[in-house]
Amino acid sequence: MLVIKIGGGAAIGAEAFARFAADIATTTEPVVVVHGGNAELSRLSERLEMPPQVVTSSTGRVSRYVDEATMDAMLMAYCGKVNKRLVAAMRHAGVNAVGLSAMDGGIAVGHRKPVIRGEIDGRNRVFRNDHAGTIETIDTTLVRTLMAAGFVTLVSPPALSHEGVPINVDGDKLAQKLAESLEADGLLFFSDTPGLLADRHDESTLIRSIDAGNPEQALAAAEGRMVVKVEQAVKAVERGVGQVVFADARVDQPVTRALAGDGTVIRKETEVATV
Repeated sequence: MLVIKIGGGAAIGAEAFARFAADIATTTEPVVVVHGGNAELSRLSERLEMPPQVVTSSTGRVSRYVDEATMDAMLMAYCGKVNKRLVAAMRHAGVNAVGLSAMDGGIAVGHRKPVIRGEIDGRNRVFRNDHAGTIETIDTTLVRTLMAAGFVTLVSPPALSHEGVPINVDGDKLAQKLAESLEADGLLFFSDTPGLLADRHDESTLIRSIDAGNPEQALAAAEGRMVVKVEQAVKAVERGVGQVVFADARVDQPVTRALAGDGTVIRKETEVATV
């Protein structure tokens, strides 16, 4: 089976959803889709006069500050517009899709961070009302029930805290943990680049493959948000997922092409070419 993560970048919209839907309709393997919605959340926040606030941690990790009002906007953007637009595209293509959040059926439950520290707008601050969280448990009962009934499940953040509060969790980590729990043969990450690039400004520098047995090499090739993606990819392979592919969401037949090796393939092997 496959777990597919579709990023939430600005370049991934209705046309990309239609291409994914048409391709998944031809896929014979069971599929679970995890999707983002960051660009849509940013657009909605601007319209609501709540411009996005970005927090940079002491380690250089970048995240969105999500207070209660922003979480409400996140629920509207991720679980509402993006999830249901994707469901509509899938069903139009003949895919028996159902859309859920990671809160439904306790798919992902975790810990809400009581305090986060970081830099925002050039100032170091302490936040006590952020809805940031980390996934602690995955329950695939609902997903497996739907799969057994012939449905393709589309899952989006947020997850649920132990106190019953929605928490903002990383979609890539959600996809990774679902792939591990479902013992997936493959985990495909799609974004608006052709894969992992040696130079993120030059798409011709695509790294074709990476040995998950050499994580230092993998992380050395990553920058910015890709660091988190590569970390999750290596963990997934180490924990039994057959292979991970970073691939382009902007092309026709994205899933078919990724499974054929069009992108950056991460798996354990003795020798890997990185050109």
